[in-house]
Amino acid sequence: LDDISFYLVGEVYGYGASNGLWYDFNDKKVNYFENGFNSLINFEFKYNAKEDYESLFSKYDKLLHNELKGFGVMNYLSSHDDGSPFDKNREKAFESATKLLLSPGTSQVYYGDESSRSLTIEGTVGDATLRSFMNWEDIKTKDSTKEILKHWQKLGKFRAAHPSVGAGKHEVISQNPYIFKRTYSSQSYSDAVVIGLDLAKGKKAIPVQNVFAEGTVLTDAYSGTTGTVTNGQIVINTPYNIVLLENK
Repeated sequence: LDDISFYLVGEVYGYGASNGLWYDFNDKKVNYFENGFNSLINFEFKYNAKEDYESLFSKYDKLLHNELKGFGVMNYLSSHDDGSPFDKNREKAFESATKLLLSPGTSQVYYGDESSRSLTIEGTVGDATLRSFMNWEDIKTKDSTKEILKHWQKLGKFRAAHPSVGAGKHEVISQNPYIFKRTYSSQSYSDAVVIGLDLAKGKKAIPVQNVFAEGTVLTDAYSGTTGTVTNGQIVINTPYNIVLLENK
């Protein structure tokens, strides 16, 4: 039909990114990547997501740029048949979005993750509890659900607009407050972003030296606020504890 390269994602039940290229059957090991698969579903991510942001992000940055270089993994936090999701009781909706959508690799959002659809339905048997009706009414009427959805949407749009988030190189700029950059380049294309998490609400100074040039006007995709790089940093005032800086 066309000459676009074919991209194949495989499900090898139980595969974890830490295993690199190999899946261990105990009696033998198989490299599915050398047999046509570009990426595999990563059953390990929901456990890694219990770690702090930097431990999680640096782990996947290292894996994807070393053992798995040239290939990918598809991360998820809940699924249609995984009875042990990261946030079964939907108590960490904001954290789930931040960790899944800002982690290196591919992000798979299961329907209702973005709106805290309940995964515990009384009277269900087995996986049926994971496949409940979409909570459309909550999205329409509950302010708390609307806030959660907006958070997922902002991160999702930012990720979609910047290949550097999922495919770029991760590098910490500051540990406290936690600020990092992601950079990506391929032939004539390049992309860079600076992200800050768990920041103070209100006025904040974000160092962006070696990422954005002096005088560059940046936009915080989370709040819509803009600012100019001055003396290697941008000072913005937002009511949020997260910053998604882009040159746009």
